[in-house]
Amino acid sequence: MNTRISLDDATDLTRTGDIWLFRGGSAADRAIQLTTNSPVNHVGMAVVVEDLPPLMWHAELGRSLPDMWTGTHHRGVQLHDLRDAVLVWGRKYGQHAWIRQLDHPVTREMEDAVLQTVARLDGTPFPSTARLASRWVRGRVPAFRQGNRELELESAYCAEVVAVTYEAMGLLRGRRPNWYDPGRFWSGDELQLSHGARLGAEIAVDLPPETPAETSPGTPLGAPPRTVERSVEPTVESGGEQTSGRPGD
Repeated sequence: MNTRISLDDATDLTRTGDIWLFRGGSAADRAIQLTTNSPVNHVGMAVVVEDLPPLMWHAELGRSLPDMWTGTHHRGVQLHDLRDAVLVWGRKYGQHAWIRQLDHPVTREMEDAVLQTVARLDGTPFPSTARLASRWVRGRVPAFRQGNRELELESAYCAEVVAVTYEAMGLLRGRRPNWYDPGRFWSGDELQLSHGARLGAEIAVDLPPETPAETSPGTPLGAPPRTVERSVEPTVESGGEQTSGRPGD
């Protein structure tokens, strides 16, 4: 099995539920890896529906790409054109990317659960670095009270977004969303999925050469970005803190 693949091939092959992992070497990236005890600092999930291009469902501080759910630019939980998102994280932020393919059929009910999760969480603000670390610690300490786990996140970060979405799809259970960090989705952690589902080994994704005339990823070419057609209006959860700076988790 190949351990490397081009971005174009990966974009063609990816399906809903595939995990995309990113690792960078900047001080901010290393801080995230250290505070979460993780070998990677960002995780997203592929969403592939109908005739739309593959999409990336994740959370980040940046807003350089249009959110495909709302058609606007905002920070926090977002749904991006997948290829553009990988190019931004690779070229602009110096991140190496890997894909882990989900080995399990994705039913129509599971797809509906994904879109309902997007409608609920898209636009949720991103926590500060301090709150991220404290949430991660609290996620590993037994709770004295059971709060409202039903996707009510005051502020969500990338691993929580993926975990909540996997829970909605019926692939994860038994843990609070803030127990997860990006490294939980790395193969070395042996994440246990439900119903016999499994994630394949990491495949490194190679970016295409950048040409001087190439249009910047996410830049609309004379027309508003195409958005996901939906029957449920997205809701933006209130609360949480926002910070400024380079996108990271």
